[in-house]
Amino acid sequence: MLKSKTRWIVQETNEQEVDKLAKELNIPSLVAKLLINRDLDDVEQARNFLFDTGDSFYDPFLFNDMQKAVDRIKEAIQNQEKILIYGDYDADGVSSTSVMMTVLRDLHADVEFYIPNRFSEGYGPNEQAFRWAKDSGVSLIITVDTGISAIHEAHIAKELELDLIITDHHEPGPQLPEALAIIHPKLAGSTYPFSDLAGVGVALKLAHALYGYLPEELLDLAAIGTIADLVPLMGENRAIAKKGLVQLRKSNRPGIKALCKLAKATQQEMNEESIGFVLAPRINAVGRLGDADPAVDLLLSEDEEEAMMIASEIDSINKERQAIVSEMTEEAIKMVEKDFPLSENQVLVIGKEGWNSGVVGIVASRLVDKFYRPTIVLSYDQETGKAKGSARSIVGFDLFQNLSTCRDILPHFGGHPMAAGMTLALEDVPELRNRLNLLASEQLEEEDFIPVTQLDTEIKLDEVSLESIEQLQMLAPFGMANPKPKLKIENVSVGNMKKIGANQNHLKLMLQEDDNFLDGVGFGLGEIADHLSPISKVSVIGELSINEWNNRRKPQIFLQDVMVQEWQLFDIRGMKQAERWLSIVPVLNRKIICFEAATLQFFSAISSEEVEVIDSIEKAEMVNITDLNLVLLDLPSDKKLLESLLKSGKPCRIYAHFYQREDHFFSTMPTRDHFKWYYLFLAKRKSFHIEKHGDELAKYKGWSKETIDFMSQVFFELEFVTINNGFISLNPTKMKRDLAESITYQKKQSHYMLENELVYSSYQELKAWFDERIVETVTARGGVEVWT
Repeated sequence: MLKSKTRWIVQETNEQEVDKLAKELNIPSLVAKLLINRDLDDVEQARNFLFDTGDSFYDPFLFNDMQKAVDRIKEAIQNQEKILIYGDYDADGVSSTSVMMTVLRDLHADVEFYIPNRFSEGYGPNEQAFRWAKDSGVSLIITVDTGISAIHEAHIAKELELDLIITDHHEPGPQLPEALAIIHPKLAGSTYPFSDLAGVGVALKLAHALYGYLPEELLDLAAIGTIADLVPLMGENRAIAKKGLVQLRKSNRPGIKALCKLAKATQQEMNEESIGFVLAPRINAVGRLGDADPAVDLLLSEDEEEAMMIASEIDSINKERQAIVSEMTEEAIKMVEKDFPLSENQVLVIGKEGWNSGVVGIVASRLVDKFYRPTIVLSYDQETGKAKGSARSIVGFDLFQNLSTCRDILPHFGGHPMAAGMTLALEDVPELRNRLNLLASEQLEEEDFIPVTQLDTEIKLDEVSLESIEQLQMLAPFGMANPKPKLKIENVSVGNMKKIGANQNHLKLMLQEDDNFLDGVGFGLGEIADHLSPISKVSVIGELSINEWNNRRKPQIFLQDVMVQEWQLFDIRGMKQAERWLSIVPVLNRKIICFEAATLQFFSAISSEEVEVIDSIEKAEMVNITDLNLVLLDLPSDKKLLESLLKSGKPCRIYAHFYQREDHFFSTMPTRDHFKWYYLFLAKRKSFHIEKHGDELAKYKGWSKETIDFMSQVFFELEFVTINNGFISLNPTKMKRDLAESITYQKKQSHYMLENELVYSSYQELKAWFDERIVETVTARGGVEVWT
């Protein structure tokens, strides 16, 4: 058995609905099933999703305050008033700022932008910035990707006679800022049909309203913020991402070209993963470690030389950010393991002075990946007495709602159900931890702390082809609410398995079912190679892709998890160095069985405290081996000991070593003809000195000396002979007795047969030997067990 790392949940789909949708749209049933899994069961809705029919973009004036905002902006442009775009320092905020700057410059506005410093100012609008704006001659402030929580700042703007237009998409609180206009898709009573826009999506709608048409040349910027901010890629977001990626691949922006060149990414092949792993991390890095202004400058640059210079600076900052994240993550993991045990903390709230507040969100995500707990990571500032941080959650624990119950100790916080940012007093951190843990204990069950992998469907290997994989791309671009299809393949054979990579930490294998084959690659799964036995049937989950190499295209699956449902046999017979094979046996639930205590003296690498000596059937029956990783260190003297042990439960794995000091199988097992010849030899000689002449006799017959000694002992036990002072002589009294009556003969024959079955059998024969007895064990207990 090999347990999966997560809970696999395959979505159930009504096959009649699948068939109906597939026929209506003339699409493969697999694609139809994926559409239904995404709640796209309406034919027209599904057709629009796949083929971009219908209206992809809504009328921007469906926003309640859009007309008011447009009128005021146009008035400011006409009067040459000074306008300030107030943005945020992440990729969504940077792209939102870039969109609005481009539009207003194009409309000949007197405009500049302002992005607060994460460290000295924190998230969102602040009073000092607004006062600076007033002193600088600004009369209109437009926020992008921020502002919905700026109650105090809106009041200050009103006092300063600054007009404030807020465009944002973060969760609105119970009280809204008093602004001239609020463009927000989630406001109560909003008439806008789509509520999940990113900040840049809202900025794009304002641009649309200002121009009077959709500015498609800005969709590349809109796609960056939309995909980077992990909003659901459905509805209007999907249209932005899909059309924006097309625009991005042909974009002439020097900043985009420079970033692609430095990251060694082909611009013409950019997709949603390129944004998520190439562009967004670099854009985000700037605001995480300092001022985000260079990121906006890069996207707005019209000079290739300038763009390359800024991009190089940003790339260096990103490398620095990666190093900081690695160091902080390592410290945070140690802190959790030492001070905040998972048994006592359903929500992790940790912090430290000196931690970079710009990357705490990334560290929180890393901790969620490792511990699967809602996590808040804070940076402590003793001078100000404040803790500033970010939170990430798990399914079932709504961060925004739960943090909202702590508003009395959270003067500044905002976010979404799965992510949030906050500032609070250092003295209130323990109280926040206690409150959230209490809330989690009321809302979460034990099962909720086991990571879940949602799977679209289960497929057979014969369903995988280049054509079927290409058909899946009809659903791209993938992202939140429209994830890349994760599929399950169950109970297939494994061939050509090996570890790959410089550190041997990746896995490459071939899946086989009848005459169908599929290559699989698992990044970071190299260790699994040590835990898959040769003939095990595996179940895997992952994402299908096409491997292109040397002009050859082959289907493959990127493995994300592997499971074996049946018990597994690992053949370690004959392996000399215990240190080598012991290292691949999981320590958890490991039990080492020894049938002879004397065996331990030959295994110095194994602690005697970890070994259970079973030298009687009574002891064997007392050991429960259910779900254990069972190591059979030596060969039992009687197979009944092993058979009794197997009746005590059902193991997860068996590691068969079967060490023995004496080899019976390859010594001669005398036949009755051997005994007959030896008896007649002794009858002729009357007396024979075994010690002096036994070697000569053995050499003459082509036997071993041990064979002569063995037959002599059997004859002695059967009273056929007497042995005195090395001389063996026949008894004058003749009697008839069977050889099997000799204890020595019985033991020799038993050992011979046991070695034949357990030591010198093939892997398949040994597996069958165990299977037969394990099946008997299950049957004897009243039925067949189902492995889960």
